[in-house]
Amino acid sequence: MPTQLSVSAPGRICLFGEHQDYLGLPVITAAINLRIKIQGDFSGDDKVRIDCPDVGEYDAFSLFFPLRYSKERDYFKSTLNVLQRAGLDLKAGVDVVVRGAIPINSGTASSSALVVAWSAFLLKMAGDERAANPLAIAALAHAAEVLEFKEPGGMMDHYASALGGVQFISFENGTQPEALPVQLGTFVLGDSREPKDTKGILARVKNGAQHGLRIMGKSIHALSDQEIDAFAEQLSAEQKKILRAQIIDRHITQVAKALMGAEPFDHDQLGHLLTKHQEQLRDGLGISTHKIDRMIDAVMAAGALGAKINGSGGGGCMFAYAPKNAEKVAEAIARAGGKAYVIRVDEGVKVVEGSR
Repeated sequence: MPTQLSVSAPGRICLFGEHQDYLGLPVITAAINLRIKIQGDFSGDDKVRIDCPDVGEYDAFSLFFPLRYSKERDYFKSTLNVLQRAGLDLKAGVDVVVRGAIPINSGTASSSALVVAWSAFLLKMAGDERAANPLAIAALAHAAEVLEFKEPGGMMDHYASALGGVQFISFENGTQPEALPVQLGTFVLGDSREPKDTKGILARVKNGAQHGLRIMGKSIHALSDQEIDAFAEQLSAEQKKILRAQIIDRHITQVAKALMGAEPFDHDQLGHLLTKHQEQLRDGLGISTHKIDRMIDAVMAAGALGAKINGSGGGGCMFAYAPKNAEKVAEAIARAGGKAYVIRVDEGVKVVEGSR
């Protein structure tokens, strides 16, 4: 078993498919080089000690299962509980330090990256062969973050973080990730510093789409505008608007997948598709904000090829595709009141062993 282990996992941007995964539609994600890192060693006793200096938090507890949760979304303990039920054999406690560069509560999957890294750390410390299996890590992390607390989230973030790179993830017959070999240029992430309203957005958009589909007795996979028109009197104006946007975004995601398999790769077309996706997220789903709209206008004026909101919406982050002028685009985000990060596509969960 290793000592002085270091494990890191990336955040992610959702290139295409916001609010599509819970309808069973595919998404395209990209892991980014803003990461959560967990470093540590065995503690020499039965204690787990977790120091999170970036957020000023510290926790310590003994390994007596099942661990009782002491706060909402107690991810360090939930991961241990899930892994223990899944056969983890951790011989002793651990002392760890957790550092992170991913904006928190901003739509870049910081919590999922944390649970992916923590799951991989514990599996590796226990000498468990699943530590080398990103698919297994993603499934366990999803159980610890979402299923354990009966949250409504899907597995998109966990697969994006564990696997890394650019992934086309299908949800029609179970979660099926497919790595896309495209080489993308530089992005600029812009944190609006507006807190997200994830629950409120999901309640309105998800419920609106699912209720509309139930009224029609239709699946989103083959739904057409004509079918929406046929049920116009039974659907609310909001439901019609949401479903029409979902149909367009469904098409945009498929076009984007084809684009990413074409050579030579058309960077301008990628930017165009991102902007078209944003139009539906803003006008159809209503998940953008005035500040994020201003940030997007600013980056486009600065020469970005395309831009969109990132994540569930109602605040959080946007990002721009800027393979040639990232610094100028970052300056535009700062002038619009956001915090800019120049980012690139990165690898998935990474384990580095050391010695005392």
